[in-house]
Amino acid sequence: MAVVFSLFLSPHPLPSPTSSYTTRLKGHHNAVLNTKLEVASSHSNAKILKSNRRTKHGRQLSMYDTDDDEEEDDDDEEEEDDDEEDEWFSDDDKRSGNKKSKADKGQLRLQNIGNIRQETGWKERSLSTGSSRKSFGVENGKSTLKRSRTTSNESSRNSVSMKKKFRRLSEEIDLDERWFPLLEYLSTFGLKDTHFIQMYERHMPSLQINAESAQERLEFLLSHGVKHGDIRKIILRQPQILQYTVEKNLQSHVNFLTNLGIPNTRIGQIITATPSLFSYSVENSLKPTVRYLLEEVGIKNEDLCKVVQLSPQVLVQRIETSWSARLSFLTKELGAPRDSIVKMVSKHPQILHYSVEDGLLPRINFLRGIGMKNSEILKVLTSHTQVFSLSLEGNLKPKYKYLINELRNEVHSLTKYPTYLSLSLDQRIRPRHRFLVALKKAPRGPFPLASFVPTDERFCQKWGTSLDKYLDFRQRLQLKELAKKYEKQ
Repeated sequence: MAVVFSLFLSPHPLPSPTSSYTTRLKGHHNAVLNTKLEVASSHSNAKILKSNRRTKHGRQLSMYDTDDDEEEDDDDEEEEDDDEEDEWFSDDDKRSGNKKSKADKGQLRLQNIGNIRQETGWKERSLSTGSSRKSFGVENGKSTLKRSRTTSNESSRNSVSMKKKFRRLSEEIDLDERWFPLLEYLSTFGLKDTHFIQMYERHMPSLQINAESAQERLEFLLSHGVKHGDIRKIILRQPQILQYTVEKNLQSHVNFLTNLGIPNTRIGQIITATPSLFSYSVENSLKPTVRYLLEEVGIKNEDLCKVVQLSPQVLVQRIETSWSARLSFLTKELGAPRDSIVKMVSKHPQILHYSVEDGLLPRINFLRGIGMKNSEILKVLTSHTQVFSLSLEGNLKPKYKYLINELRNEVHSLTKYPTYLSLSLDQRIRPRHRFLVALKKAPRGPFPLASFVPTDERFCQKWGTSLDKYLDFRQRLQLKELAKKYEKQ
């Protein structure tokens, strides 16, 4: 900021002037009297600007100080800079290093004051002073303010854009603008307005989470094998997962699974299948459940890891109730010993979730209905417990009919090859049977169920044919069967 000084100078006697010198000096002196001096710096030479300077003893000093006066006033004017004072001399004077007389100094100073309006270098020299630093600070402040306004404007525009984007959502729920960053981030995982409404209705506090915190937690899940496409499903099933911190929750639960022997490649699949796992205490819930499976149910240590991978839900269900109910049912219904039931749970722990009335009992009754005894049913279910998971109308009944009508086999053969019941009728059983019939290699009498067990390659090797020939036959057969279904419709 420019500081404006008005110099009201009274005439002072000059030491030993000549006549020409006196005339010249008066001209300069009068010019000074009527000049309003604009100084670009507040830190200029004090000896020129201060006309009321005094010594330590109160004596008023001339504006043209002698060398003695300069020494006497050093203590009062600590802010003066010798280099600043040297700027009043020409380059030749500075190089010569010779002292000027008092008259020469006075004359030189008056010449500089008189020519101050014409000197273009004044402002440039003043840039090295405190005023220039202040000026720079002002400009820097203006720049900062401008950036702040720009940021504010951008934030305002983003807010308007977000309002437009989530306008329909705001009509459905009581939407807080502070949720926008989180909603925007979750949108990258495929969540839409309908999903946010579900989250709001199921657990509204999950929408109040800071977007950065949510990102940290979801990236943790991704780093442990959860697929990007499964994040949406996890959040919809367990929106509280956005509130679980990495340090106090997520990490400890992953460590728990690792300690059970779960491979790192399977951690993500378990989380996806059972995201509610994180809502259970490791010490007060999960570990006691594991102890119950080992000590009460009788699962072997070496089978525990497989059981958890096959059905992670066993960790979060009321295992005591489900185990007791199924143990009691199978014991009474089939006379199954405890060891056989433990084998069923180890091979297919999902039976702990299946309803007794709507799941287990109807399938047992189906096997009874086709002529199997309880001992045969128990043998089938112990060796191939997945039968409990198969649909009656879409799976078990069609396979039984094909077994009797096309393969001309007996139902009791299922006790030896219970795997037949879990194989695909359209992808394996029918194509292999028809292929051998077409090659005229099908044995007379009951068709051997063992032919359906091996892989396609081994099947072809056993019957002396090529894999390509069999795959081509299967494809054509499937197209024919598909055409028949469309004709019926």
